[in-house]
Amino acid sequence: MTTMKAIVATKYGSPEVLQLKDVEKPTPKANEVLVRIHASSVTAADTMMRRGTPFYGRLFIGLLKPNNPITGTGFAGVVEAVGKDVTHFTEGDAVFGESVLGAGTNAEYLCVAENGIIIGKPANISFEEAASICDGPLTSLNFLKNIAAIQPGQKVLINGASGSLGTAAVQLAKYFEAEVTGVCSANNVELVKSLGADHVIDYTKQDFTKSLGQFDIIYDTVGKSSFSKAKKALTSNGVYISPVLSVSLLFQMMWTSIIGKKKARFSATGILPVPALRDFLYELRAMICAGYLKSIVDKQYMLEQIAEAHAYVDHGHKRGNVVLSMN
Repeated sequence: MTTMKAIVATKYGSPEVLQLKDVEKPTPKANEVLVRIHASSVTAADTMMRRGTPFYGRLFIGLLKPNNPITGTGFAGVVEAVGKDVTHFTEGDAVFGESVLGAGTNAEYLCVAENGIIIGKPANISFEEAASICDGPLTSLNFLKNIAAIQPGQKVLINGASGSLGTAAVQLAKYFEAEVTGVCSANNVELVKSLGADHVIDYTKQDFTKSLGQFDIIYDTVGKSSFSKAKKALTSNGVYISPVLSVSLLFQMMWTSIIGKKKARFSATGILPVPALRDFLYELRAMICAGYLKSIVDKQYMLEQIAEAHAYVDHGHKRGNVVLSMN
């Protein structure tokens, strides 16, 4: 048996449940490509899956323990082998993508279906920069473009503007010609400004919810506010969007779908149809190649430092993205 190194979690818990082990190296099926992973992402969603929280998420990932013990979702690497029916990829292709509810990416190798969430990597970014595109940029593109229907000239507020979703959202909102206000800590004001934000609010000094009737879109990337708190800051037809689902947000979505012009909306980007997610990736790749979007990497860790990487993400103050580098 040929083996590879991978991060395995056989139970839910703290970062210490993550173990570096030798496991069987996968072999591509007829419709799959074998990717030698150069970098993989460590996201807030990954840490939630490690903890098994929120509990209803276990309906998808395993009730008592993870169904797929190898952790990680986003990846970037090079195609090492292809199945006999594969026509769109060849050995040596640099690729990136995401493995959703399947084999994890915190490993040396991964098999991905040719028609899965995988496309060619932009030549003008590193593997480390590409590994996180399926987290912040992909989710934020879905929320701003599809869920909020962003339009040129709108006023958009990004809460959590210095995180993975936030740094992408600031750039994307500017790409769609909106007027952007970023909310972050004082330490990250210059970063958010450098990404194109027209205004930056230090949340320790100013409460954005006091800005009466100012924003067409409030994108709460970190779920630290709520529709009930933020609705006064929305314009008469404004929308509050967040990828962090809570009972209150679920109720607010249902309530505002019936009553009132101001809306609360949520989307589980990762469970959208694969063709839709792949189309998002093509759109993001075009932006990256043209220089409209860049991936912000805060810290890089080696595979054996996975517990340290998760602990850092758990701390809640990362700037942009955290990645594992296999090199």
